[in-house]
Order: sequence, then C-alpha cells, then structure tokens
Amino acid sequence: MRVIYHLNSRDVRAVPSEAAWAESMGYDGVSANETAHDPFLALTLAATATSRVTLETHVAIAFPRSPMVVAYTSRDLQDLSGGRFRLGLGTQVKGHIERRFSTEWKSPGPRLREYIQSLRKIWNSWDSGDRLSFSGDHYNFSLMTPFFSPGPGSNPHPPIFNAAVNAYNCRVAGEVSDGLVLHTFTSAEYVRQIVRPNIVAGARKAGRSPDDVTINGGGFIVTGPDRQAIEAAKLDARQRIAFYASTRTYLPVLECHGFQEICPRLHQMSLEGKWDEMGDLITDEILDAFAVVGEYDEIAPRILERYGGLVDEVSFTIATKDDSEQRQVRRIIRDLQDGS
Repeated sequence: MRVIYHLNSRDVRAVPSEAAWAESMGYDGVSANETAHDPFLALTLAATATSRVTLETHVAIAFPRSPMVVAYTSRDLQDLSGGRFRLGLGTQVKGHIERRFSTEWKSPGPRLREYIQSLRKIWNSWDSGDRLSFSGDHYNFSLMTPFFSPGPGSNPHPPIFNAAVNAYNCRVAGEVSDGLVLHTFTSAEYVRQIVRPNIVAGARKAGRSPDDVTINGGGFIVTGPDRQAIEAAKLDARQRIAFYASTRTYLPVLECHGFQEICPRLHQMSLEGKWDEMGDLITDEILDAFAVVGEYDEIAPRILERYGGLVDEVSFTIATKDDSEQRQVRRIIRDLQDGS
C-alpha cells in the first residue's frame, strides 16, 4: 500500500521544507489540494525540494480551468519533476462552482469525462504533431499551431485521477482515468458496495481492466501516541464528519450505513451557524464507520484490516512533536507499505 502525505503549510514559503521532510520520512507521495492555496504552485515548490516522491493534486478543481490551461501546467510540472507528477481532478459541488468560482455548473459527470479525454487529446497532439481535434458536448479543441505547442515530452503523460463520491464519477474513473481519489468522508463499506462495483462497470464499458484503476482512500484516521491525544483527535474528527454530513451531496455515503436522517438536521444547523455544536450529533457508531481509530502501535494494522484489498493507497498525514514520535510515524508508514 502506497502512503501519501498531504501538504499542510499555510505559508507557501514553507512548502519546500515540508515536502523534503515528508520525503525523508519515507512517504511515497506528496499531495496538495485546492482549499486556501493553488495546488499546482505548491507542487511546483515541492518539486524543487524532492527527488523521489510523486507530486499529486488531491485535487485541483477542474471546471474553473480550461483543459488547455491544465494541459500546459501539468506538462510543465511533469518536466520539472522528472516525471513524478500525478494530476487529480475534482468537480466540487454546485454552490462552490457557481458562487466561489463564478463558473457554470452543468452535467458534472459527463463534463469531467470529456475533460479527461480532451487532456489526452491535447498531449497526444503535442507529442505527435498531428492536428488537434476534439469535439464534445462541453469542450471543443481544434487549434494548435507549432508556436503554441511545447512539442514531444521527455516523460510519459501524467497519470490522471478523478475524485468521486457518487456512483457516476466512480464509473468515469473506471472508464477513462488512471485512478480514483476518494473523498475523506467515505467508509470501507461504501467502497465495497458502491465504489468498486462502479469502477468495474466503467472499465467494462471501456473494454479495460478494473485493475488499471488505482484507488486512493482510507477515510479519517484518528491516531496519536496515547489515549489523551486520541480523545482530542476524536473531537476534531467528529467536527469534520459533521461538516461533510451536513452537505446533501454526500447523502449516499450516509445512506450506505443508515445514517441518512442526520443530514437534514446538520444542514439546518449549518444554516443557523451552529458549527461548534454539530460535532455533538456524531455518535460513536458514526465515528467508527468513517474513522479508523488507534494509538501509534495499533493504527497500521487497523487501517490494513479495514481497507486492505479495497484501496491501493492511503492518505496518512499527522503532525509529530518530537523525534520519538517521528520514529513511530516512520514505522507506521513502513508497516502500511509492507501490508496489502
């Protein structure tokens, strides 16, 4: 099982040292998402400070950017990193696309499929010199002169992963992507019942093997050196689970466990601004469904027990206070890598 570290630096100037630290800890990859910073810029900085780890957007929001813009950026990052870049794309939800990015929200699943297909057409055009021709319902590309083409790449095309919660986008991953990035708000049961069967369906539609699709996931991981640290981490996990469970987009995940009645209650609390109180609705049963909990010497076997055979990679990021904790986290990373 590959183990991925998520960059947490609030100050972009700290990204190179953080990425170098993650590589020294033994992580297989370093990821950046699109929350308060641009993920491509963070990974550009990480590329200059590392030599081994993959550099992954987990995820970049697709629709505010033209596929052509992402094609150029991805190509440059692939060259800069010596072929270590992986492009993870997500659709986001309607409210963010329309109100945060001021971008059109339309048929997100089919649009994402075309987005990925058009990226590959653009890269192939640069490599071959053939005329660029892609015509779809959402994207059309027909102009690429030599002046605007970077020409053949010195590395393979970056693998493309797409994020998914709903069944449709899991099928998109099976059909056209190299991998699937699962949302943190997921569970082993949801992967078993919804994610993997739909990857298989998408792969069969495209005439490819489901084994060609790498699954990155693992849900919430609650760990620490002792029970006191665990209890503090549980409080944070309850708040984060409550936040996601208040969003109706994630209702299918709750329905998988019979927890759907909590969604409208949490949604109403979010409208009333009762963010600090929402975590109180997350019972131990709900926490256990969405989080793997255990001290440092327990957590790797518990992750492997729950997700072994279901996912190929796990996102595992934890802050350490001293050298002793760093040694324990290094051991956890090795145990996960050695597991299946």
